Amino acid sequence: MQRLYLIVCLAMWALASCKTTQRLPLPPRLPVSMGGEAYYRQTGSMPWNLREPVALQEVLSGNIPAFLRKLQPIHVSVTNTAGRTISATYFVTKDYLSIGADDDFARIPLTPQTAQRIADSLHCILPTRKMVDDIYRHAAVKLEPVPLFAFRDSAIVFWHHHLIIEGQRKGRQGLIAGIKKDVVTGSKMKAGKVVIYGWHKPDGKPIQPLYAGHVDWYVDYSHGIRLVSRRMKVDGKWMDYAEVLQHPQYQRLFCDEDSCSVFRYGY
Repeated sequence: MQRLYLIVCLAMWALASCKTTQRLPLPPRLPVSMGGEAYYRQTGSMPWNLREPVALQEVLSGNIPAFLRKLQPIHVSVTNTAGRTISATYFVTKDYLSIGADDDFARIPLTPQTAQRIADSLHCILPTRKMVDDIYRHAAVKLEPVPLFAFRDSAIVFWHHHLIIEGQRKGRQGLIAGIKKDVVTGSKMKAGKVVIYGWHKPDGKPIQPLYAGHVDWYVDYSHGIRLVSRRMKVDGKWMDYAEVLQHPQYQRLFCDEDSCSVFRYGY
């Protein structure tokens, strides 16, 4: 009986290891959870340092749209020094981090510290510049950036920008890109700063180059948080992102900078 039990357990483990889909490890969303509009009504007058703990609590309690839970595979490849093609698949949220339900949600710009807490809790990372470019190429819904200029760091403008995006999207579904600058990791990371990149135009060129000029508590309407699972399939085997970065050839699948060895913000 013990032998049969062991065989069943091993089979179940093997089946789980072969799965090519991933989901965010969050509890179910409660029916009484606030929607996106209610979130901005509650936090609209709060300063950032009071608003962000609310966002953190809502996300980690499972108050996110269902469409964000199942992650989207992104397939990439590079050619190594011997001329062999190395392929990999990693998994990302289909949209930027949001609060609410599928029919009442809102995208939530966040500081890198709060974003990193969420990423760590969900066994995720924040993307690199190369990942942002690859995600844009894979996107089924590419929307043109809409810059705003007044009260850029206010919650009411965050909500306004979300509504603009929804007007552009017109209900289209799938991996979406071009609508936000990503909070990213990579060679420009340094203490006390946030690094942003992206906001791709229809020609595929980003409005925002890699930039680390803002203090790390600054966040405005254009910033977006895209989560990437740390568990990725590289050259046919499952690996953690920290392992990948230690491999001189594998890291090129995910990073096109001189160094991506620092891949998380401190808090």
